[in-house]
Amino acid sequence: MSTATTERPAPARRAAPRPGPPRLTGRRLAPYLFVLPALALFAGFKLYPIAWSFVLSLHKTIDGTDTFVGADNYTRLLDDPLFWTALKNTAVVLLVQVPVMLALATGLAVAFDSAILRARAVFRLGFFLPMVTGLVAYGVIFSVLLNEKYGLVNWLLQSVSLDAVPWLTDPLWARISLGLALTWHYTGYNAVILLARLQSIPRELYDAASVDGAGALGAFRHVTLPGLRPALLLTTVLSTIGTLQIFDEPFILTHGGPDNATLTIGVYLYQNAFTFFDFGYASAIAYALAVLIGILGLVQFKVLGDKS
Repeated sequence: MSTATTERPAPARRAAPRPGPPRLTGRRLAPYLFVLPALALFAGFKLYPIAWSFVLSLHKTIDGTDTFVGADNYTRLLDDPLFWTALKNTAVVLLVQVPVMLALATGLAVAFDSAILRARAVFRLGFFLPMVTGLVAYGVIFSVLLNEKYGLVNWLLQSVSLDAVPWLTDPLWARISLGLALTWHYTGYNAVILLARLQSIPRELYDAASVDGAGALGAFRHVTLPGLRPALLLTTVLSTIGTLQIFDEPFILTHGGPDNATLTIGVYLYQNAFTFFDFGYASAIAYALAVLIGILGLVQFKVLGDKS
């Protein structure tokens, strides 16, 4: 007599509970707490002023009250001859002074990297020191040196029987004086950046160029310049941004004169904001300048960037 065994069905497996969102424990929350002060400062001193400046650009003070005028401040730019004068003067500095400065900086970087030059560290430090000088301080120094009656430069010229030059009172010479001041201040800074990139170029490339019969100019053209391309792009973009925002030097040297010859966008913005208290129009100028910087930056990256 056989006995049948009955098998009990296996109990159904319970589905594993879905993991919930991670709890922000003290250890997980710590990084956010450390970043919070920086974010608060950035929001308070960067994001808020930028946003409020845009709001101001849509308003105008009429009879002592801020009135919403929409895009009137921006359309006003198109018919403002002083704005176009300031834009033209800034463009002249950008198209003339910046290429000259970067060419000098490239030559200095090559010289600083040369084994022929003795005491290279001293020369590097000497050419970089102007960058450490404050903008206001070196502007005052140049205004004293280039004074038409009492300046050291004209005294030296007259000591060799040359006529005094109206450095800061003639429109052409005022532009030249501004270019000289900017070149003196920023050339060494850009040379150090280019030098850092130049020292990273493998020496084997110069040896290969020498084997192929390239001389000094050939090696500079086919090895040095292509190797400096990223640094040249960086210095060009930084110089463009700095030139479009230039304010301290023309304001201290000439206050935008003579006859608006050195009136830049930065000086004109300052005049509208803190001389005429037209903050809405000044904010519109600032946003127009920001758009212009962005467009030029994109063009420079497109032209000078890596095309590989």
